[in-house]
Amino acid sequence: MQMEIRFPGGKRVEALTDGFVIATDQAKADGGDGSAPAPYTLFLASIGTCAGIFVASFLKSRQVDTRDLRMRLNYTTDPKTHLVDRITIEVDLPAGVPKKYAKAIERAVALCAVKRSMENPPRFETNVNFDLR
Repeated sequence: MQMEIRFPGGKRVEALTDGFVIATDQAKADGGDGSAPAPYTLFLASIGTCAGIFVASFLKSRQVDTRDLRMRLNYTTDPKTHLVDRITIEVDLPAGVPKKYAKAIERAVALCAVKRSMENPPRFETNVNFDLR
């Protein structure tokens, strides 16, 4: 699998994958023009949306209307490293969902591949190539 990364100008960076263009930019305070979310924001959003699809799928498989389903991703950063050190995913269920589903919903969140990748991080390699034209 491969994702192409492009640089359209300024502090904007785009990722091309599966026919989609995922645009990012830096905040104005960081020299960007704020035209798109920052890459780190997309990283955090990928955790919340990934967990969300599993929760919604669990509820839909039990014929629960998910229009009133709400989720929040709260996080804190370490002041020394500036890296996220705690993420809390809060799930507000629609009225009438039985309390017996609590553990199952926690297990549904745990199925998120983005979350699991953070818990079991991949190895990273960097290859720097010169004069490819």
